[in-house]
Amino acid sequence: MSGNPPLAPAAIAAFAFIAATWEGVVHGGDASPPTSEAVDGAIARGVEFLLADQNSDGSWGTARRTKRLNIYAPAPGAHHAFRAAVTALGLEALIEAGRGREDVEKAIARGEEWLLRELPRVRRADGTAIYNVWSHAYAIQALVRLLDRHRGEDGPRAALRKLIDGQIDLLGRYESVDGGWGYYDFDFHTQKPGAGSTSFVNATVLVAFHRAKKAGFSLPAAVVERALAATERQRKSDHSYLYGEYLKWRPMQGINRPGGSLGRSQACNVALRYWGKSHVTDAVLDGWLQKLADRNLWLEFGRKRPIPHESYFQVAAYFFYYGHYYGALALEELPLEARRRHQDAISSLLLPLQEKDGSWWDFPFYDYHQPYGTAFALMTLARCRRGL
Repeated sequence: MSGNPPLAPAAIAAFAFIAATWEGVVHGGDASPPTSEAVDGAIARGVEFLLADQNSDGSWGTARRTKRLNIYAPAPGAHHAFRAAVTALGLEALIEAGRGREDVEKAIARGEEWLLRELPRVRRADGTAIYNVWSHAYAIQALVRLLDRHRGEDGPRAALRKLIDGQIDLLGRYESVDGGWGYYDFDFHTQKPGAGSTSFVNATVLVAFHRAKKAGFSLPAAVVERALAATERQRKSDHSYLYGEYLKWRPMQGINRPGGSLGRSQACNVALRYWGKSHVTDAVLDGWLQKLADRNLWLEFGRKRPIPHESYFQVAAYFFYYGHYYGALALEELPLEARRRHQDAISSLLLPLQEKDGSWWDFPFYDYHQPYGTAFALMTLARCRRGL
């Protein structure tokens, strides 16, 4: 007999009790959503963590905290890419959630200097590890935010625009041969990656590209169209998404079912919505945000597990805060009443998970996990403020 053995009746009952209890915490009875003061307080503590955690050179994250289950990361290129992506996220989070304070402004300036200096040198680590696609995507988002900060300053804006154009060009160079982007190429090691794309990397880049487009940047139309087509090929009729195109002949494998797609569907749906795909209706966004709340245990079971994809539905821990961040982008697309409901549900989920030091994290990842988790959580909660 293959696969996992069937659950005993007692285990099924226990699981049902846990699920019902969890849903009651988030949605049940007389439970009230967090107050605006509670959300603002959590954001303030998260900002304090990022300020304290910033490296002296302006970046966030290091390779120094190790364990026996370290993720594959050929040095030094993989860690350069990790640090660039995490620094971009930390910088964007401070811009969105902490502006106005002198210490925050200084931290943003140091982070900007690091990106300007280091981003032009970020490349893939070797033929197998293409982690730099994350760096280029999140750098675009942060750099567009920095453009807004430098309105009327021709010199800094010119440098930022040049750097954004460079990140767009690099994403074109590292596009998968069939369109979109992946972060591994274990089989071919070709100059243009030969491996198929992964749905959520496509979504990440397409969201960043959309932000650049709104800021007036020219994007390679053919690259965008191929990425959209690759993402559509990985979309199932219920708007769950394959993990990657390589799994197209296994659509009902756990990782490709709604529980396994819970952290990806938010990103893929909002990316396709941004780029005008009419099938991503308000009802689709609303329904998947409701799933994010009602079925959050599938993500929670995986949170903080050190081995990727070891949890139910092969959920990896690093989808937790990622999925909630893109869920927060999705709720911005909805009418006010639905937006309010999802703001309350998401903030109810995230506030109890803040660590004592003010951080949030989901996957033990060298020393990058706390800054990236905190950055995602801050940008998520900034969109859950009731005034928005």
